[in-house]
Amino acid sequence: MAAINAADVAKLRRVTLAGMMDCKKALEESDGNFDKAIEIIRKKGQAVANKRADKEASEGVVLSKVSGDGKAGAIIVLNSETDFVAKNADFLAFANKILDLAVTKKPANLEALKSLPMDGGKVGEKVVEYVGIIGEKLDLSYFEKIEAAHVQAYIHPGNRLATLVGFTKAGSDVQVYKDVAMQIAAMNPVAIDKDFVPESVIAQEIEIGKEQARRDGKPEEMLERIAQGKLTKFFKESTLLNQDFVKDNKMTIRQYLQSVSKDLTVTDFKRFTLNL
Repeated sequence: MAAINAADVAKLRRVTLAGMMDCKKALEESDGNFDKAIEIIRKKGQAVANKRADKEASEGVVLSKVSGDGKAGAIIVLNSETDFVAKNADFLAFANKILDLAVTKKPANLEALKSLPMDGGKVGEKVVEYVGIIGEKLDLSYFEKIEAAHVQAYIHPGNRLATLVGFTKAGSDVQVYKDVAMQIAAMNPVAIDKDFVPESVIAQEIEIGKEQARRDGKPEEMLERIAQGKLTKFFKESTLLNQDFVKDNKMTIRQYLQSVSKDLTVTDFKRFTLNL
């Protein structure tokens, strides 16, 4: 049998993220063949993944990050079965490694992210391998990206809520961008402005408004007008630029941004939260 030294074990651990003992066993089983040892660890991960396929992975982390030039960003969700695993430092480091790839490589969608090369395999394969290490079902379930003149990321303490926002221009006052990213986290807008709200959502809100007025005993001929009034309130409360600024409710987010620069506005945003 080939001699297994600490350097080989450490190298295999860097590539696979598996524990030291798992790496040592894989190298012993493969008689020191590095590629075969990687395959052993991958098969173990797949076996565990198959056994836990029916489990629910509803915990995990939501992370967002921006590129060095501030013009691109990504937000991902890596799910686990338990909050205990989600708080594990190695799990968080693994999720951040995937996020770094998402930011730098700018894949087209989630499937493209899973297909990116990572440590001798693909991101999706590495997630399966890590199942064997953690012993829980894991799922890379969400990925979105934004490219803009300036992109801002925000992660709420606890890594269960994150936002990503694109702006029309960059500026020196970083706090402005952070304020908007935190506004989205706190107020959960459905769209940037009323013109961005899907027609299906508008139709639903009008029907809700009519039904509420009907239950209140309002005449049929007044229902449409009442519903339109409620729709106006919905736009005010649920679209980002029209929302009151949480740090100063005397102005809207649109007014706040225009107080910094007349042509500063939001081009896109993403928000994801796990159950809070």
